[in-house]
Amino acid sequence: MPNVNRRTFLTVSGATLGGIATGTSVTAAVRTDRFLVETKGKGGLRGLDVVHEMPGVDFAVVRGSKNELRRHKRVKDFAPDVEIELDDPDVNARAPTVEETSVEDEDLYPLQWDKQDLDVATAHETTKGEDTRVAIIDTGVAAGHPDLEVNEDVSRNFTGDDLGSANAAGGYHGTHVGGIVAAQDNGKGVIGTASETDLVDCRVFSPNSLASFGDILAAIVYSAGIDADVANLSLGAYPVSRKGNGQFYGKTLNSVMTHANKEGTLLCIAAGNDSADLQHDGNVISLPNEGAQACSVAATGPIGFNWGEERLDAPPESPAFYTNYGTNAITLAAPGGDADLETTNPNYYFDLVLSTIAEPVFEDGTYTGADYSYGWAAGTSMAAPNVAGAAALVKSANPNYTANQVESALKRAADVPEDYDKAYYGSGYLNILDAL
Repeated sequence: MPNVNRRTFLTVSGATLGGIATGTSVTAAVRTDRFLVETKGKGGLRGLDVVHEMPGVDFAVVRGSKNELRRHKRVKDFAPDVEIELDDPDVNARAPTVEETSVEDEDLYPLQWDKQDLDVATAHETTKGEDTRVAIIDTGVAAGHPDLEVNEDVSRNFTGDDLGSANAAGGYHGTHVGGIVAAQDNGKGVIGTASETDLVDCRVFSPNSLASFGDILAAIVYSAGIDADVANLSLGAYPVSRKGNGQFYGKTLNSVMTHANKEGTLLCIAAGNDSADLQHDGNVISLPNEGAQACSVAATGPIGFNWGEERLDAPPESPAFYTNYGTNAITLAAPGGDADLETTNPNYYFDLVLSTIAEPVFEDGTYTGADYSYGWAAGTSMAAPNVAGAAALVKSANPNYTANQVESALKRAADVPEDYDKAYYGSGYLNILDAL
């Protein structure tokens, strides 16, 4: 590990983790009413309450009992679905929104160190992502945000909570991710990497940040079915044992992800925020970023951006303190934000990633809308959509590329920064201009 100045790389025990979440601290709960089912080839699951059929793969999500599944002739194998509760990282909870700062009425591009370092402005001279589609599998991308344009016709809610799609019902996270990909080039607010892509919301989180592995799998299959060129998954489960049910979850995920890739959908997935060496972590796996065909993204970030000082303590391409890593587990590294946990400088949050925010509003437990603003957050959750946006640009410039060819272009263009460990970068640090 190279010397990266004042930052301390933290090691977080994952012994109690095991769900699907958009943050770093989760608790998992096995559902007793829903199951992931592997079917025996063609033929329906007549007599079972099917939640998600997932056409194109031999898997489904169903409600029912174990006895029903054991007796059914078309069921080959099954395991309980998993539901989790999310706790956001502390550094994100402390970060302000723009309304709490002095830049409320200003153009916010000068605060987007990530877009500046990637030179998105120059990339946009070639393409802004026209004629591409990016699906965001997350807490919901709010179509009401003035800096976003979401395709509401094909957006879907996979949770079954009856709160609809293209909204922030599941929390702010998906809107922040969506803005990193596709915030509009409209002269105000922030700019997305692929501002002209067709942005689709696939909401898999309900209020209180509850999510289901089965809903996520169904959203991946759906994204491929609507010809999304990229699907972004800023979520993850770590550690999951490779044994028992974990083996079944891995098999299901690999089948779904291979199907999506074959259909032309590149899966950009957050590598996780556990400071874990995924290459040497024993008989466990990080899902879905270690699944088949995943473009697994680690996070980088500066220390000292816009602190009122002339130089940075660490450059934008340096590994973030929280990012997971591993030579064969990471595909690319990209800007995700960093933080000096010991600094007293009030401008610490400028090292996080600025994007669109939609804070959900509830009245008597009913979702009624959202408050729209801009705010800072850090995580591999922010790094993955920077790669997803870049992939949309490459696809826009090369319409005949397959998902593998798009990923290959991004990997060939990337380099590991001098004096840094390859384990944090895979093929290297995202380079959009060379990829184009």
